[in-house]
Amino acid sequence: MRKVMPDTWFHRLCTGISERLPFGLERLAPPTFVGYLLVSAVCFASDMALLTVLHGTLRVPLPIAITAGYITAFGLSYLLNRTLNFASHAAIGPQLAIYVVVVAVNYLVFILGVTSGLATLGLEYQLARVAGGIGEGLYMYAAMRWLVFRGAMYRE
Repeated sequence: MRKVMPDTWFHRLCTGISERLPFGLERLAPPTFVGYLLVSAVCFASDMALLTVLHGTLRVPLPIAITAGYITAFGLSYLLNRTLNFASHAAIGPQLAIYVVVVAVNYLVFILGVTSGLATLGLEYQLARVAGGIGEGLYMYAAMRWLVFRGAMYRE
């Protein structure tokens, strides 16, 4: 039996965007992917805002400000994806444990590994970070959909 996401404003928004994508992209970008992108944009903005306040205004050392922003953004991402995007009602403990492992792998492989590796090979570090970010985004969506929030209610 196919699970169906409750008819929420967020799911209607994501479905509407997904259905209107040009060039056949609607077949490649299901509503949960659109939702993931929207949630990620909010989380990135919160990460940057916190970084700016902590380091730029309060003069907190940069490594601490970066870490605080990163942890805050991924915590917010978990909560928003769980409630808005995947409408999960699974037990939080086991789900959060999987999410922490997914985030740790993401950090080691994409944020540090791919970015540093490409920069070491001679690619400009900003471009290396963009390449790492693309891999990171695809990995995180797949991990959330099929590992963290597997069995969640969605319609695709």
